[in-house]
Amino acid sequence: MKTIRYALQGAIALLFISLSTVILAVSMAVLAIFKRLAPPGVMANAINRSLSSLGEFWVSGNNFVLRRYRGMKWNVHLPENLDHGGRYLVLCNHQSWVDILAMQYALNRQVPFLRFMLKQQLIWIPFLGLAWWSLDFPFLRRYSRQELQKNPELRDKDLENAARACEKLKHIPVSMMSFPEGTRFTRRKHDKQKSPYQHLLLPRYGGIGQVLYSFGDALQSVIDMTISYPGGTPTFWQFISGQVQEIRIHTCIRSLDPELLGVNFRGDEAARIRLKNWLDGIWAEKDLKLSEAGI
Repeated sequence: MKTIRYALQGAIALLFISLSTVILAVSMAVLAIFKRLAPPGVMANAINRSLSSLGEFWVSGNNFVLRRYRGMKWNVHLPENLDHGGRYLVLCNHQSWVDILAMQYALNRQVPFLRFMLKQQLIWIPFLGLAWWSLDFPFLRRYSRQELQKNPELRDKDLENAARACEKLKHIPVSMMSFPEGTRFTRRKHDKQKSPYQHLLLPRYGGIGQVLYSFGDALQSVIDMTISYPGGTPTFWQFISGQVQEIRIHTCIRSLDPELLGVNFRGDEAARIRLKNWLDGIWAEKDLKLSEAGI
């Protein structure tokens, strides 16, 4: 019986999410065209707010479905001083594609709509790419190792590309999300890296450095999220079909060191060391938090 129930729940949830994604992505694209035709100012800003509201409405619809699963327990801790009109860098550990939906569940309408940097090729994903483009998600050209070896100057060009891609977001409320580990945690990856952390992979500072360089002092603080799944890391299907028993999310706000903002960490060794030490310190605390949670 459980198998049939999960199959029905998952099919209904997937159909609802798919239909809402198509409808809202098309609606966003229409608004985005008007925004690009409108002169900078009151009208463009109003359309920007409407686009973000549509994104939040989409997340609210997904959350409505997830709240129907009575067997799924959400243990969410949020600080009281989150600001829907703020400008944040959001950091989180990464175990599953479920993490993004869990972050949206916890932060929707508490902070500005979550955005993240994307590879340029992802704009061609049906409907999602359209929604990301409408919401001014930064699309970046990534250079291969071979290209960088052939032309080392492209390393700095990558930073400048990121800064240009983020320019539209510097002047509006924004939450820039990043998974510093760069990939989903598995025990095999952990052992291969010889990670000093018990529950985490080594954090990479490159993506964080790009955000801090691109936004500079437009960012006000860091939202540090820690997600754990006491019953084991779920797949996307297990999540949308209601098979996950508990999700724990702990969130705190951290201040940003002004010396990390707007600095070319690739060209400044002292800045690179400072950024690495700052991120390593956060990761050590996060690992301890996961150990205390009994993961």
